[in-house]
Amino acid sequence: MTDERLSLDESRGPAATAGQVRSVCVFCGSAPGRQAHFVEAARVTGRLLAQSGIALVYGGGHIGMMGAVADAALASGGRVTGVIPQHLMRPEVAHQGLTELVVVESMHQRKRLMADRADAFLVLPGGYGTLEETFEMVTWLQLGLHRKPVALINVDGYFDPLLRWIHQAVDSGFVRPGQAHLLQAEGTPELALARLLAQHG
Repeated sequence: MTDERLSLDESRGPAATAGQVRSVCVFCGSAPGRQAHFVEAARVTGRLLAQSGIALVYGGGHIGMMGAVADAALASGGRVTGVIPQHLMRPEVAHQGLTELVVVESMHQRKRLMADRADAFLVLPGGYGTLEETFEMVTWLQLGLHRKPVALINVDGYFDPLLRWIHQAVDSGFVRPGQAHLLQAEGTPELALARLLAQHG
């Protein structure tokens, strides 16, 4: 376990990287959802990253979608880094079997470090926290603070209402038409990862 509470550089924005995708940050729910295909998509994502030689960076939990993606990556021989704030470091929440578990002081530092350690972002179904993390990364992309692609894994149309909202925001003049593509979507982990690999750099 690594404690980076004193080593985070708060003045440093998320660096843009070019070239090969070495690590992907996955945002997803700490709950499993009510349909088995949500957790199965998380497992497929973890296996896919490991089999592709891509390290997983995620929020450090061992429950719900988070635990499923991490366990699947580890079972397939992948490298998994969890980043978790100190207030969530309870045995029933934090994953104790990761390649690396980094403890930080705040949710803000968690997002910053996950962003710094990733070359791209995948988003599985989740709730408020998943969307908050996702849209911060999209906002940073919009502002030019990084050039790392963000893709939704739209399991059984879970994100369809969100995608409709983006089109509504464009039609209403709150999002520029040229920025509607900043949050991309594919129906499966395989297609979403392929899109990230094609867009990276």
